[in-house]
Order: sequence, then structure tokens, then C-alpha cells
Amino acid sequence: MHPCPFCSIAAGRGPARMIFEDDHTLVFFPLVPATLGHTLVVPRLHAPDLWAMAPTEVERLLSTALRVGAALRDHLAPEGMNLIHSAGSAASQTVFHAHVHLVPRWQGDTMGPMWPGDGAEVRDTAELDALADEMAALLFPPTPPKA
Repeated sequence: MHPCPFCSIAAGRGPARMIFEDDHTLVFFPLVPATLGHTLVVPRLHAPDLWAMAPTEVERLLSTALRVGAALRDHLAPEGMNLIHSAGSAASQTVFHAHVHLVPRWQGDTMGPMWPGDGAEVRDTAELDALADEMAALLFPPTPPKA
């Protein structure tokens, strides 16, 4: 098993262009950025993704991401910005320590489009309607009638 590169950075042993840190988060530029200003926001505590973290740790991570994202927008004035969290290899996660990418965007930048184009698979509307109903029931179960 390979050591976690983000844990190494948190311990002060890994290479990073550090721009901010506090008791809970680290903020640094990746060694090979996707665009100018591409930034990683990483929790100090190791967890594979957001769903493995305590809610308070997720709140701290995202609060730092919002603060850094605002600074990037003010300083670089990009045309847009992606905030990306990938969970699992099917979602393109390559470092299995939770992290958020802040990617300033400009028309025609090297990052390219995030979503499928016009040739994307069109899903069956009945399947989508059923999934919407199932998720609504999971998130907001019906309340029992009052006696």
C-alpha cells in the first residue's frame, strides 16, 4: 500500500505549493494544474471522500473552499469556476483522500467541457420519474396520519 500523498503534505513531508492552512484544512496548488489558479482544498484528517467524514469536518472543508474560491474569483476574475469533488475511481478520483478542486475557468481553456455534449444518452422518462419518486421517499418519508 502506498502512503497517502495528501497525508504526507499535511505532515510537512510532501511537495506542495501551499497557500493556506489552518487546524482543519490545507490549501495548495496541484503540481500540475488544469488551469491557472487550480487549487486543492484538503482536510487534514484522512478520509476517502466526503461521505466518510463527520458533518462538521465537511462543513469546515467547504467553508474553506468557499473562502478560497472567493479570493480566486476576486484576484483572477475568471469567467467561471468549477468546484469538484470526486468519490471513487468511477468518478475519476485518483487520490483517495477527500479533497475539493477549485478550477477557475475561461472560455476555450485546456480543461474542456465537464458534461456530455449533444450526443449524450437520453434516459427513459419513466425511469427518471420512478427514481425521483424513490429518492423523494428516502429523503422525505411520508408522515403517519394523526390519530
